[in-house]
Amino acid sequence: MRIDRANSKVRSCKFAGFFVAASLLTPTQAQAPPQHDLKHCMGQMLMVGFRGLELDPEDPFLQQVRSLHLGGTILFDYDVPSRTPQRNIRSADQLRSLTDALQAAASTPLFIALDQEGGRINRLKPRFGFPESRSQAELGRLDDEQQTRSQARRTAQLLSKLGINLNFAPVLDLAVHPDNPIIARLERSYSDDPVVVEKHARWALDEFRQAGVLAAVKHFPGHGSSRQDSHLGLPDVSNHWKPVELQPFARLVKEGLTDMVMTAHLYNSHWDPELPATLSYNVIGQMLRTRMGFHGVVVSDDMQMGAITSKFSLKEAIEKALLAGVDLLTFANNSVYDPDIAPKAVSILKRLAGQDKTIEQRIRQSCSRILGLKERIAQSKSGK
Repeated sequence: MRIDRANSKVRSCKFAGFFVAASLLTPTQAQAPPQHDLKHCMGQMLMVGFRGLELDPEDPFLQQVRSLHLGGTILFDYDVPSRTPQRNIRSADQLRSLTDALQAAASTPLFIALDQEGGRINRLKPRFGFPESRSQAELGRLDDEQQTRSQARRTAQLLSKLGINLNFAPVLDLAVHPDNPIIARLERSYSDDPVVVEKHARWALDEFRQAGVLAAVKHFPGHGSSRQDSHLGLPDVSNHWKPVELQPFARLVKEGLTDMVMTAHLYNSHWDPELPATLSYNVIGQMLRTRMGFHGVVVSDDMQMGAITSKFSLKEAIEKALLAGVDLLTFANNSVYDPDIAPKAVSILKRLAGQDKTIEQRIRQSCSRILGLKERIAQSKSGK
């Protein structure tokens, strides 16, 4: 596929088709910076992973949190690049101390996230003293509202106690391809039936809201039909994806249950003849925002995954994601590890904003969405 270096032209699309833990936020912290403080806004757009079970006040990552005003971080139990079985998680007490240290360093509260879907995609494992959990596929087979609600409630309450305010779950992908290496084989989907996926996700999202923990649904516009792992390369679903895969997203957005949506690193020539979903205005700007009416925060899947890095430079990827409508750029630092990825990304954002007023406007727009979500939680806590 040809790479469009500008990605500023809007192409036509063929398919017409919360809470953060309040205890971590105060109204003063969550206030948006002055409009001219573009540097703060750039930092708020970044979610960055790091190594460490403990962080002293002079830790380089905490220095980046302070100086770059990072918007969030993502935690892992296993460090993939070094094949080390401990990265950020060892025990409940250790994890709570870590999240406290992270928030103490932030002038604006961080989104502290992980992938706690249940089953195999489970960062809080029993070997660290955390309870067992069922996969979404098992819950879908049981098809019992109380079972799904009970697990979501326990998970959300646990995350809240640990100082984790964002879960990258539930998965809304349909299990339409049984040999899908990244969805169906890992039992990450409730079902191949969109109605089953919708109702279980609705129950889970309701429980997360009641517990005061934000949930990001994923992977828009549907990863279930892919034949390839996007960690390794860019899956082409042009001949496999079906519009029915949009249904769970469309229904839950319409019901106002989705404050955050995560993108999929997928290519489909029917969506966009040149760009993958995360970098496509057709997919994010048109399909998700205009046609479905989603006005919340769009978070990218990890921008360091092979699906993106095999096709695009860091500058290209950041620029195209911004123009597509992504608000929060995830650099998990767990496909590769680059301790300087945050300052590199900020440098690119600064250079792009200086060259193009459209980019500057997009940065401010995304910052407004991100800070608006944080401020709304702070106001909720204060009873306003």
